[in-house]
Amino acid sequence: MINRLLIANRGEIACRIQRTCRELGIETVAVYSDADATLPHVRGADRAVRLGPAPARESYLDIDKVIRAAQENGADAIHPGYGFLSENAAFAEACARAGLIFVGPGADAIRLMGDKAAARQLMAEHGVPVLPGFDEAEPGDDALAKAATEIGFPLLIKAVAGGGGKGMRIVNDAESFLEALAAARREARNAFNDDRVLLERYLESARHVEVQVFADQHGNTVHLFERDCSVQRRHQKIIEEAPAPGVSEALRQQLGEAAVRAARAINYQGAGTVEFLLAPDGQFYFMEMNTRLQVEHPITELITGEDLVAWQLTVAAGGQLPREQHELTINGHAIEVRLYAEDPARQFMPSSGTLAVCDWPELPGLRVDTGFGRGDQVSDHYDPMIAKVICYGSNREQARRRLRQALVHTHIAGIRHNIAFLLNVLAHPAFVEADLSTRFLEQHNPDTGPDDGTLPLRLAGAALLLRERQRAKTGNDPWDTLNSWQAWLPARYTVTLQQDEVMHAIQLEGPDNALQARWNDTTVALHWHAASGELRSTEGASMQIHGAIEGDVLYLFCDGHVDTLSLRPAPLAGGAMGAAAAFAAPMNGTVVAHHVEAGARVDAGSPVITMEAMKMEHTLRASAPGVVHALPFGPGVTVSEGTLLVEFVADDAETTEG
Repeated sequence: MINRLLIANRGEIACRIQRTCRELGIETVAVYSDADATLPHVRGADRAVRLGPAPARESYLDIDKVIRAAQENGADAIHPGYGFLSENAAFAEACARAGLIFVGPGADAIRLMGDKAAARQLMAEHGVPVLPGFDEAEPGDDALAKAATEIGFPLLIKAVAGGGGKGMRIVNDAESFLEALAAARREARNAFNDDRVLLERYLESARHVEVQVFADQHGNTVHLFERDCSVQRRHQKIIEEAPAPGVSEALRQQLGEAAVRAARAINYQGAGTVEFLLAPDGQFYFMEMNTRLQVEHPITELITGEDLVAWQLTVAAGGQLPREQHELTINGHAIEVRLYAEDPARQFMPSSGTLAVCDWPELPGLRVDTGFGRGDQVSDHYDPMIAKVICYGSNREQARRRLRQALVHTHIAGIRHNIAFLLNVLAHPAFVEADLSTRFLEQHNPDTGPDDGTLPLRLAGAALLLRERQRAKTGNDPWDTLNSWQAWLPARYTVTLQQDEVMHAIQLEGPDNALQARWNDTTVALHWHAASGELRSTEGASMQIHGAIEGDVLYLFCDGHVDTLSLRPAPLAGGAMGAAAAFAAPMNGTVVAHHVEAGARVDAGSPVITMEAMKMEHTLRASAPGVVHALPFGPGVTVSEGTLLVEFVADDAETTEG
């Protein structure tokens, strides 16, 4: 019996575990870094303990601090969540030495499955199919290059100690192998302190299908069916669904049996996920086993009606599995998207900052798992996921439609995010038809940036929202302090707004059913339905417009896009950044590598410097041929967004100066 549980994690998963603990009457102890002191997972716990500064190695990854926090606060068990110490065998052993229940498998299982090479070898021995590859212990670069040629291209370089897409590179030819190998080793070393890699044949049109398994201490092992996680970016899952579309009952049984066989091969206990690549011909291959609760576990909960965290706590306390295999059934369909703080229009660069707006809708079938709220700070020290938005339906199409509606009515501002991108993916014909593969985004290339074609409609919507607010204002309305509204007239309404460095003076005329919006040389004829927020042009384009006002800023939400409009427009200083603009730090982060030395001449597209932020690497490349004059910041130096990382002069700039 667990009475008090320390949750050795943060954010969304910590809040998720707390929810089950409250239902079971288990007290919770939260831990936090200085960057997370005010987040909901701290506020929602019965007790909270500061671990240390923001860097994870000084807080969430410090085993001694976590164990001490549990002991000093009377916890009898620790739940690691996912990420951080969740698949750390030394942490599981430290819990055992301290007399604490570790909510997860034994250290031996973690260690074995954490070594991707050893896991491949063991699965092959137990009849679980594996891809052709090379998994010898600690080979040198020359041996790997030779093996790559023998395996053939394309192939995948995979970190032996990896997970979460870190330390993985797809290589299409021998010429690019060594550069990709160096990048994979470096990322693996930074993420796992282990730069060993293995090689596997890369299946270009395969699906990523995984099976949820559970085992207890009494010899019982079951699976809770499969999930499809094929829609990925840089090997990071973005959209997951259960059950996997198009999987027959016969194939489902084969996948489940293979997953259970894998778990039994290592005497597994607790929650685990066996991941497979599913080829177009129906053959599947073992990829890896994650010895923890998965990010995407909610979709399995929704189709089975089971609480997987409650299962974990039961098994960890010595109890038997709550269900036998024949008692588990699939009901309906569930789809989950990962809402990230990132900018799809800038190659998905991570974003950080304060959530000026964070509003979730209430809709049928919707579940939102998040660890953030309005006013919370999204730190650049950790994974950029803000929330998981999950929808359930009686079938896949209902779940998909509900999820799109939920995202349209989700309002996040203050940081950049991927809502509009997710909406585009969910609406893509290939996704609608469940034509899925791990190359989905590469093959179909959904739009990543704002739809500039809807800008006139969005700006007109901003002016309309302001007009509606003016009509409804009271004596205590903050708009009373804005001088620009004092000249408002019902028949003609003009407002000047600033978007980035561009000023827009928008004039509205006429009643709602025959509106005209004008600015510069643009005129748009509109119909406005204030009750629903729908704005429709006479050309047929339409969108739902919602807004939030914080101080002198209007945040406008339209089909997943966010426009940030200043209500007190003023000219901005500054000009062109010149040829070196490509080398300004695109986000807060740490320099990890120089690819050239000062004085080097580079071609357009050549890698020059790599930085790491939110656990992902980003390589900055020359936008034009030129000379690297200086590299002011060496590896290990932390820089802020906008910092000039490379003193670079393009060839055309030198010609102009001469």
